[in-house]
Amino acid sequence: MDLSIIIVSWNVADLLSACLDSLLAAPVSLGAAQPGRLQVEIIVVDSASQDDTVARLRARYPQVRLLAQTENVGYTRGNNIGLAAAQGRYLLLLNPDTEIIGAALAQMAACLDAHPQVGIVGPHTLNSDGSHQSTRRRFLTRPLAFFESTWLQPYAPPALLARYYVQDAPDEAVLPVDWVQGSALMARREVYAQIGGLDEGYVMFFEETDWCQRAKQAGWQVLYLGTARIIHHGGKSTDQAGARRHIHFQESKLRYCRKYFGRGFAAALRLFLLLQYAWQMVREGVRYLVGHKRPLRRQRLAIYWQVLRSGLRVS
Repeated sequence: MDLSIIIVSWNVADLLSACLDSLLAAPVSLGAAQPGRLQVEIIVVDSASQDDTVARLRARYPQVRLLAQTENVGYTRGNNIGLAAAQGRYLLLLNPDTEIIGAALAQMAACLDAHPQVGIVGPHTLNSDGSHQSTRRRFLTRPLAFFESTWLQPYAPPALLARYYVQDAPDEAVLPVDWVQGSALMARREVYAQIGGLDEGYVMFFEETDWCQRAKQAGWQVLYLGTARIIHHGGKSTDQAGARRHIHFQESKLRYCRKYFGRGFAAALRLFLLLQYAWQMVREGVRYLVGHKRPLRRQRLAIYWQVLRSGLRVS
């Protein structure tokens, strides 16, 4: 088997169908090998969806290997379940809200074939409207941790953000990076065998950053392949999570910082983040009292309060 495609889904039946249709339309071979085509298996790990995902897969996509879970196992654990079942020499972690464009899978696999030192490759990702989506990164630094994905990000030094988002290269470039987004990440089986699966301490977010960092520490390169393209509609499963999305993101960020920057730094960042959410509650509360977009303010107040109640604990 050349390639195992692992998709973790949760209540996104329509998007998953579009993703599978794009895979089935790609120049690959499902089942028996065909000359000039990648031999591919598709594994869907369904995380106890409450929509018609499972029934639809069984009725419309019999060629897909379905691993239906009885509980919501989360994104990271779900991918590990798929990785353990995969048989391919290459392993693709793919979000259900993506669509493959043309021969992107073959291009990514050919890149790994041609560059034995590259352990992980990620494609050029487009938004639903065809615009560029930023999915290549350099590793987070201590200063940037206080800015990235907080209300302070617009005030971060521009050079700091430009370096992190790899803005010094064209979108279509092919270049080494530190990590690529897990929405479409292809890895060698040797990488998985050497460093293991995703760290399940991350429920979602930062798991691919951690995986790429471990791969680089083991001597592998990570490559951004701007010539291979996919569409990523973006965050449709996590959009359902509300406050939990904030909590998972910040707790994952703290876990990453504790692993690579130390407990003291992570403790200081945790205090900063809690103070940030408290400040946002004050600001939204004032806007609510003056009657500015009250439904929106009420929703945000509820989210920020849940984040504060969580304490942003790191396991």
